[in-house]
Amino acid sequence: MAKRILVVGGVAGGASAAARARRLDESAEIIIFERGPHVSFSNCSLPFYLSGIVEDVESLILMNPEMFKAQYNIDVRVNNEVVKINRDKKTILVKDLISGKEYEEAYDKLILSPGASPIRPGSIEGINNENVFTVRDVVDIDRLSTYIKENNIRHVAVVGGGFIGLEVAENLRLAGINLTLIEALDQVMAPFDYDMVQILHKEIMDNGIELILSDAVKKIGEDYVELQSGRRVKAEAVVMAIGVRPETKLAQEAGLEIGETGGIKVDHNYRTSDKDIYAVGDAIEVYNRLTHKPARLALAGPAQRQARTAADHIYNMPVRNNGVIGSSVIKVFDMNAACTGLNEKQARAAGISYDFVYIIPQDKVGLMPNSNPLHFKLLFEVPTGKILGAQAVGRGNVDKRIDVIATLIMMDGTLEDLKELELCYAPMFGTARDVVNHAAMVGLNILNGVYKQVPVTKVRELVENNAYIIDVREKDEYEEGHLINAVNIPLSELRDRVNEIPKDRPVYLHCRSSQRSYNAIMALQHMGFDNVYNISGSFLGISYYEYFNDQVTGRKKILTEYNFE
Repeated sequence: MAKRILVVGGVAGGASAAARARRLDESAEIIIFERGPHVSFSNCSLPFYLSGIVEDVESLILMNPEMFKAQYNIDVRVNNEVVKINRDKKTILVKDLISGKEYEEAYDKLILSPGASPIRPGSIEGINNENVFTVRDVVDIDRLSTYIKENNIRHVAVVGGGFIGLEVAENLRLAGINLTLIEALDQVMAPFDYDMVQILHKEIMDNGIELILSDAVKKIGEDYVELQSGRRVKAEAVVMAIGVRPETKLAQEAGLEIGETGGIKVDHNYRTSDKDIYAVGDAIEVYNRLTHKPARLALAGPAQRQARTAADHIYNMPVRNNGVIGSSVIKVFDMNAACTGLNEKQARAAGISYDFVYIIPQDKVGLMPNSNPLHFKLLFEVPTGKILGAQAVGRGNVDKRIDVIATLIMMDGTLEDLKELELCYAPMFGTARDVVNHAAMVGLNILNGVYKQVPVTKVRELVENNAYIIDVREKDEYEEGHLINAVNIPLSELRDRVNEIPKDRPVYLHCRSSQRSYNAIMALQHMGFDNVYNISGSFLGISYYEYFNDQVTGRKKILTEYNFE
């Protein structure tokens, strides 16, 4: 007898599971229930409609019910909400949102893909005003765009500095809107460490967005937002993008087990506590491969893999669950930022012994056009050298570097493995020793105690305590901008001026990107200096790290001039 498979929710999870089931079984009866008007759309592309990069809102819709029926013989019922699961009878109760009628459908297997809903804190006065929007689907983005155009909106506040918040803010700014970005934390993009995210802070401000950090929304008025600090921001429309909450109501009411993170608990086959019900996508709790703990991960790629696994398991096909590591990439105006695995905050929270390197090589051979610095941070476990995570920010191809690291993490790779990787090279694409190979070599030096380093986050403290800092850049570079107490001893003069360097106190060295200072440290160590440290990130990293805080706090500058080249 043919299987009857019902799917709750479409898009990446539900639609992918249904399509996979059809490929495995031509005789199965498959029905997708979607409470919205669209079953399959490019949700990751939604913000780009605001700027006109995506010109037509209809082009965001990838598949309609008629196409599903014609191509896959799958019955798709949009504007139909599943309101109850009757596990004892193996039926669901469905409400037709157009007619208001309710009806039951029986299932052999049920796949839940309800997704996650944007958070609207009830504690914020005015949160349900007509000028307050969230972005989840095509209807949402069309409503926001229409409101802005019909009301000639010129000032918008975006609340939340995650992926959706940044992409909405950027695309509205590209459309000529005056934009304020408000984030309650002290940084945007929580997957990145504080030192790396400063590059994005500067890029946001350089493109005319007012960036407010460490302040939360208290009240939303007709044309303003009031913050907890008492500050008022002009805003005729507000986009709330402070995060999402897994939609678990249907599962909870059916008595399915909910995990400790608040997502639906599933086994390694994405089967819930009911053997005939599966769950995939943003609503579920997943397993983090690195921390060995449950987590939530709202990304399309993992959702599609989960969907395939669930469908395969229904048909008794062997599956393998490798857990998740959280790989992502975002464009912020002219900067690209990508990350994978753990950042420092996560590694500390997981109790993992780790260290890291922060290097800034060129993303391609310097003679080539559009060669730019690539800020690259690599975390590794101590003492094993196992790769834990990486972050990359720059104008070039950050994604391919992070994809290499993500692959190594999934294979339990180490610094030694990364050092020996043979990767593509041509001057227009990269360097003979790629960024990731370079990072591995530096990491091995740190792991093996070849030399010592201090992070860019400690530089202000060093300056304020009058530490002995040597700038090994050439004189003309030093004169363009330097740390206020740094002594300029260029690498080219180091061996002739070694008598100027004290041996009775710590000595900290930097250059533009830490490479020349590394060479200086190696030379000094051979000359008997054993208390020398390389400043990770060097002058370019220091410039980015200090810039934003100096602009916002007005604190005493430790740099004569910033240098971002």
